[in-house]
Amino acid sequence: MAKLEEQNNLLIYKNKDSNMLEKIKASCDYVSINSRYVLIDYEKLDEYIKTIDLKNIKFWLSSNPYNLFDMGIDKIINFMLLFDSINYCFWGQPKWTIDTVEGEKDGSDALLYALLNYVKKLDRIDFTNVTFEEFSNILKGNVDIPFLQERYNTVITICNVVNKKMNGNFYDYIKDINKDSELFNFIISNFKDFCDERKYDGKNVYFYKLAQLLTSDILHIKELINGTKVDYSNLVGCADYKIPQTLRALGILKFNNDLSKIVDNKQLISENSKYEVEIRANTIAVISYINSKLENCCSIDINDYLFLSSKTVKHIAKPYHLCKNKNY
Repeated sequence: MAKLEEQNNLLIYKNKDSNMLEKIKASCDYVSINSRYVLIDYEKLDEYIKTIDLKNIKFWLSSNPYNLFDMGIDKIINFMLLFDSINYCFWGQPKWTIDTVEGEKDGSDALLYALLNYVKKLDRIDFTNVTFEEFSNILKGNVDIPFLQERYNTVITICNVVNKKMNGNFYDYIKDINKDSELFNFIISNFKDFCDERKYDGKNVYFYKLAQLLTSDILHIKELINGTKVDYSNLVGCADYKIPQTLRALGILKFNNDLSKIVDNKQLISENSKYEVEIRANTIAVISYINSKLENCCSIDINDYLFLSSKTVKHIAKPYHLCKNKNY
């Protein structure tokens, strides 16, 4: 059984058997095996694996967008905690966009630009005293970003946890954690906004997309900037919109007729519906399968490879599935 210790009001997992990452993979495997609306074409998948060039696998932030890495590592990681916690669901009619010196931006690019533009002026990253009106202005675009109030609530809640339990500095409390399972469990134990669970045939299904993304980002940044020896080999993958869209464009994910019509006609599917759970779970199953066939890489690297590959299939890709939620 997992032993959960409390130190300075922080919840810290002390037993490797308490690894939620293993539950993510196991629960997604169950959904994939029992899927009725989404199937994996393993012949197409095997052919695709042959085309993967390991030299092109890279960390999604390695290009240092908007000079992110010009800040000190403590400020970068404190920033990533807030950024990744609200890095979800950008689509709408019309889609939220912002104007920048580099032109119009949308999605996570726009969020990264807007938040960085604000926090670079701060000595310490703390939104506790930022009003909702000020927060809205930070993210001001052509329309309000979806879930604006919810994003604000999350940022304030996380800052309160950091201030009350971590002396105002998240980085100080995780700077010596270099193993993904330990860091991931620390994050989901102390920040409840990262919860990302569903039900399927009465069984719990776990995804924790944003918590895995944050874990990966922190460890890759420590490795890239400080040369720290880290382990992110246990991360499972981030089930979102873009990766299943890419896998479908490649013919690897197959939707049945009903789901195809819904997605292609840009109709909403419900959070926690079988449609949504099967799309996300089969995405994780594909990533895990690719990982089992390749050497010298891990699932989160494959995740980033597929995410960055979305641009290469843009001309043949059908719409991504639309599901209003705060997890991806």
